[in-house]
Amino acid sequence: MSEATVPAPRPGGPTADVDPVAVAWADYVAAARQLDGVRRAAATAAGEQARSVAAAREELTAIRERLADQQSRLRERGVPAISLMPTPPEVTEAARSMTAGPAAVLACLRNARGWAEAAEDTLAARGLPRLARWPSRPRNLLVYGPLALVVPLVQVVLFLATGTGPATIAALVVGLPMPAVAFMLGWLAVGRLFRPRPQDRVDRTPRFGALVCLVPAVLTTAGIVLAMLAG
Repeated sequence: MSEATVPAPRPGGPTADVDPVAVAWADYVAAARQLDGVRRAAATAAGEQARSVAAAREELTAIRERLADQQSRLRERGVPAISLMPTPPEVTEAARSMTAGPAAVLACLRNARGWAEAAEDTLAARGLPRLARWPSRPRNLLVYGPLALVVPLVQVVLFLATGTGPATIAALVVGLPMPAVAFMLGWLAVGRLFRPRPQDRVDRTPRFGALVCLVPAVLTTAGIVLAMLAG
């Protein structure tokens, strides 16, 4: 119903005290305006409720994924499964706090997300995940560096032990593709070790990692070849 003012019929004459038609028309217009206001308020409330329901579903999905990951890691650390399940009083209290409707459910879920994030920080503060907060290159060097040095060290040991024998030559030939293998292993390891949460992205610094894996192999191969030619 439109809110535009519709002119009421004019009274029948100056001698009439009260015109019933005019009074009825005025009452009708007032009632129509009131009903239109109720309709608009109901539509607004329904829209807000629908948005709260959609947001609550998204929050619930994200919290379930995070809790599943945290439970898996806690189980790996020896925490009993029964300790990770809510007790009946806790379930009852949580259900009581969400009886006010979708808005209350959304507020509870957001509080739960805050608790899950705090728990994530606590888990990440212990052990290797703490390195995830380091700058990318120094952190990734801890992975790329050792992998890049494995084959060059083996080649140097073989050369010192056998000289220019077949073992050294075979090690040089086999070592040619090893920088690429070391880079791929490092790329995978960085993603596994330094990702605090499954949904997070880790800067693997691929160019830096490729350079770290390539330089030791090139220098070692060139040094051994020069030593073999000089000998």
